[in-house]
Amino acid sequence: MGLFDLFKKKETPQKNETSQKDETSQKDEKGVLLAMPLFNNNESYSIDRVMDNLKNFWGLSIVNFSGNDTSAVFKLDNELVAIAYVPAQIPGEELSTTIQYAYNWHTAGEDLKNYTGHAIVSVMSSQGSQVERYTLLSKLLCSILATSNSVGVYQGKQTLLIPRDQYLENIPDLQQGKSPVQVWIYIGIKTSEQGNYIYTYGLPEFEKQEMEVLQSPLELPELFNFFTSIISYVINSDITLRNGETLGYTEDQKIKITASKGFFVEGQTLRLEV
Repeated sequence: MGLFDLFKKKETPQKNETSQKDETSQKDEKGVLLAMPLFNNNESYSIDRVMDNLKNFWGLSIVNFSGNDTSAVFKLDNELVAIAYVPAQIPGEELSTTIQYAYNWHTAGEDLKNYTGHAIVSVMSSQGSQVERYTLLSKLLCSILATSNSVGVYQGKQTLLIPRDQYLENIPDLQQGKSPVQVWIYIGIKTSEQGNYIYTYGLPEFEKQEMEVLQSPLELPELFNFFTSIISYVINSDITLRNGETLGYTEDQKIKITASKGFFVEGQTLRLEV
């Protein structure tokens, strides 16, 4: 295995012609969004406390509620959502594999060594915008984390593993209508003597192409902040970047965009010359 093979991700398979026709007939209905809060010491959440936080802290409307602490289904601001508690670890090697990528949670291996259960939080398929749906998912997760002793959140589709306190740090952004892209998109980083590398994994969820920067001379904190601001701009403004274009914060700044074979993800990516 090469140095970068561990950090390589697989791109979402291309849809065939039949599936594309099906999507058109469903009027671009978005798929189910999933996340899993994790618990130690046989603890769980209280659905009553979660509901209270959603209503009184976030000011969200809840209708058609049915369920209890084990499982519940309801409409949250007109989106159908579900929460279920499973008193067991996630089957298979999913979590242990994801821990390898969790540079943001250095103690994840130890903290989750003997975790005892997980919740399955779902925002069901709908025609709402993906930004609105992910925002709702994040608010729901924040309500669970804020009212329980959950140790963190696992989002397998994006290879994200986020400790509780780090996830809750996004509350001010959510309150101000900003998108917390770091808990929606995996942002991979790698350093070398040739420069710093950074890439996305998860942008196809927002119908955008993955992006990467290779061998940048910028210091990693500056590169990370600049890269995340580009991701936020692309997602929030529904911008489609294209091969041969340039972008920048000023008229003089021209960052070239090149469509090419991905270095960190399979398939095509947009490479930014930063």
